[in-house]
Amino acid sequence: MKQKQLEIQLQKAQPYVKPTAKFEQYSTPAEIASDMLWTAFMDGDIQDKKVADLGCGTGVLGIGASILGAKEVYGVDIDARAIEVAIQNAVKLKANVHFEVMKVSDFHEAVDTVVQNPPFGAQKRHADIPFLMTGMRVADVVYSLHLQETEGFVQKRAEALGNTVETLKRYIFVIPHTYEFHTKEKVSFDVTLFRFKKG
Repeated sequence: MKQKQLEIQLQKAQPYVKPTAKFEQYSTPAEIASDMLWTAFMDGDIQDKKVADLGCGTGVLGIGASILGAKEVYGVDIDARAIEVAIQNAVKLKANVHFEVMKVSDFHEAVDTVVQNPPFGAQKRHADIPFLMTGMRVADVVYSLHLQETEGFVQKRAEALGNTVETLKRYIFVIPHTYEFHTKEKVSFDVTLFRFKKG
């Protein structure tokens, strides 16, 4: 499979039916999800690996990891409605993912790789930190999206937890009008893909 083929597959995934603002539920765009996963795949962190998607939402990253040949994939989210959609997406795209409804901090399964798009912290400051800490606790390698403006803070927190840090790529993350309080048709965020590795 090529990266473009992966993107086309992920575009078929159903988005949130009733997203919740307090959880900052926004679907990861297929072009960003496929590029994140392809980057991890080319680094040898997906194929035949045990992978987790923390805060998986509708399952796009976990499903993509399965499509790219991950040995075992976990998708974890606190929202049961999102998990229902994720299960439907996995069936539709013929992906094998173990989905679980739970707080990210309660996930304790040891995995090789975490791929995640945690909350950016628009509703709750530093909402991404529990995802970061759990990822670094359960995995040797973590691929994680964060706002560019928080790069320095995220890097210091990761290094304090004993991880080496790579800033891999930067994207423009476009969020369409989703909630009643949104006043624009769409808004864009500058985000950074990090790769964190233990040791």
